[in-house]
Amino acid sequence: MRADKEKQKPSEPPTGGDYRIAVFDAFAHVAAEVWDALLDAQDAPTPFMRHAYLQALHDSHSASAETGWDCHVITLWRDDRLMAACPLYVKSHSYGEYVFDWAWARAYAEHGLAYYPKAVIAVPFTPVPGSRLLARDAASRRALLDTCRRWCWEQGLSSLHLLFASNADLAAAHSLDGMPRQTVQFHWHRHGLNDFEALLSSLNQDKRKKIRQERRRVADAGVQFEVLEGHAITTSDWDFFYACYARTYEEHGNPPYLSRDFFARLAQSHAQHWVLFIAVRDGQRIACSLIAVDHLDTPQACAYGRYWGALQRVDSLHFEACYYQPLQWCLSRGVNRFEGGAQGEHKMARALLPTVTHSAHWLAHPAFAQAVDRFLQREQIGMSEYLTHLQERTPLRQTSG
Repeated sequence: MRADKEKQKPSEPPTGGDYRIAVFDAFAHVAAEVWDALLDAQDAPTPFMRHAYLQALHDSHSASAETGWDCHVITLWRDDRLMAACPLYVKSHSYGEYVFDWAWARAYAEHGLAYYPKAVIAVPFTPVPGSRLLARDAASRRALLDTCRRWCWEQGLSSLHLLFASNADLAAAHSLDGMPRQTVQFHWHRHGLNDFEALLSSLNQDKRKKIRQERRRVADAGVQFEVLEGHAITTSDWDFFYACYARTYEEHGNPPYLSRDFFARLAQSHAQHWVLFIAVRDGQRIACSLIAVDHLDTPQACAYGRYWGALQRVDSLHFEACYYQPLQWCLSRGVNRFEGGAQGEHKMARALLPTVTHSAHWLAHPAFAQAVDRFLQREQIGMSEYLTHLQERTPLRQTSG
């Protein structure tokens, strides 16, 4: 990162852009059909960047100024045509982001400086890689990101963080001297597999044995599963899911990030994107997991592991509900990719393989920008070594020849 404060200041608007900039405090100020059409034109759209999802986070007060997610919708217009847009949140903490910068905040505090408020371009509580900078072309995307940087500078914010970005987003960040950072998630790809037995056959003997043992423990405990899709998920089903979801947070001593009202709004506007797996024993519902789906019945079909909770403990039930049931469903429905969410090396033993995710960062303070840049360069070396280590531990069966 550049050394002096003058060079840290964001550049002037790109010449020839002729953009009109508008910053809103809610997604309702942009028509849903306009936002979603722009999203669909991006390189990596996901259901979590859809207008209804972001609006539900805002209107349910799950992501709001009161919870430390002060919403700003940055938009660029040419005449009356939306050219680019993104959600930008001013944060008073680093919870719910999954790209961890607590050490940076501590370093600021130790030097008597304020790291918060900062800004993130992200989907709250949702570590799913995908398009963040919605734009009609590369020039508009770069102009949007540069506008965000200049806005943060004018607001006196310490930093701007572009989280879980797409390739097109990263290209814009690179052109504006964003400091890159990599993290690792674990994703599953179909690779021509047709059923769960074929999936097991693709794994080495130890992993096959482990999965069969875990599934047998759940079955021997008398647990069966109901699978509900989209609009078939009723209000009472959502109530049960939320009771399980909230229990998981309570067991860790934290309130849940997302409110029941958030899921009620999704059930109305976003229902087609959800699949609920409910564990039942002796006629009683005891646990569940919820996944999101997109582009179902197309070659781009993808599923995203999201939430889980249990009212009773059963050995290996978490693995069955969160991995084996969703993977079995993906295989039966022709879904080609299942993203298991942030962190968790244990997912490798369940056929999910390491996948690199990307973010980019800008810090206003020149000395701290240099320090973080050096840290990220060292971290990148460690990340490369970590990925090599993970790849050496592949769960896949090795074939000769």
